[in-house]
Amino acid sequence: MHFVDKIHFNDSSKYDANRIININKNCLNHTNEMIYSITLCAVKFITMGPLKFIFVLLISAHGFSQEKTYSETEISVSKFIDGTLLDPIEDKKSILAIIIAGSGPTDRDGNQNFLKNDALKKLAKDLANAGISTFRYDKRIVKQIHQGNVDPDIMFDDFVNDAKDVITYFKEKNSFRKIYVIGHSQGSLVGMLAAKEKTDGFISIAGAAKNIGDVIVEQVSNMNPQLGKEAQKVVDKLKKGESAAEYPEILASVFDTNIQSFMINWMQYNPIEIIKDLKIPILVINGTKDLQVSEEEAKLLKEANENAQISIIENMNHVFFEIEGGDLENSKSYNEAFRPISSKLVKSITNFIN
Repeated sequence: MHFVDKIHFNDSSKYDANRIININKNCLNHTNEMIYSITLCAVKFITMGPLKFIFVLLISAHGFSQEKTYSETEISVSKFIDGTLLDPIEDKKSILAIIIAGSGPTDRDGNQNFLKNDALKKLAKDLANAGISTFRYDKRIVKQIHQGNVDPDIMFDDFVNDAKDVITYFKEKNSFRKIYVIGHSQGSLVGMLAAKEKTDGFISIAGAAKNIGDVIVEQVSNMNPQLGKEAQKVVDKLKKGESAAEYPEILASVFDTNIQSFMINWMQYNPIEIIKDLKIPILVINGTKDLQVSEEEAKLLKEANENAQISIIENMNHVFFEIEGGDLENSKSYNEAFRPISSKLVKSITNFIN
């Protein structure tokens, strides 16, 4: 169940045609760029002949000899949070961007089971190459799933507290000149709540402006107006902090009794009201081909805080890829890790931070 991102009617509750590239197993630990280079060579071999294939291969192999511009360190912030810190080698006390993932059991790279795009990993690396340190981390639910010990009483506020713990951890280290928070999708609201203190700026990427209850009702109503009316009745109760014993069975993935406490906790927050109170620099980013969060949401967030900046990126979708085609290509891209993320996204963030 992707609460903010989109409603899927399945049983995953609050835990929420791939392109196959055949390469040698020895290459699996290399970066996406290197894998792309290998693929490019294979294409050239087929289309241009053996001699030109050798030429392209030599150019491609040059990428393997390039040194990293950043160091990579695994850090355990708490018993709940493990993550990866990327530090530019040339800058001993750079600016840090903490990246917070969206809804569902999303790991530090932006992936879930059977859904891999490496969006957050690519963002972290691109920012590190641009001289900005990054820390990205697995949501606590990811670690619990791996350990086979999922907390049935997990709450939305747990995600906020985890983000605050990460900020505090690096603030106390005093290793960075400034600390920025980047929140993606559900992570936008988490980031807003966590960034109120101890940070120097906040960046929302594909963050909703409306209350999650209103988002659910809107999405259900778009699919089935009558079902939307039933959803509204349940949401009205949950917003009051009351449980709802009756709800449409088809909406069990969002209204089942075992997740209502989580939803009640989440519904107490209105992103527009939260961002309005932030006294730090703000950048709101959205793509024109985001299937989950529209440009209008970004504009509402921007309008809520007169000091906020906005960047609408042409053709960028929810997972930072630029899509030239329609919804089918867009949806498929969510599981296409070979794609590069939008360079305009990276430029917007680096310009804002620097």
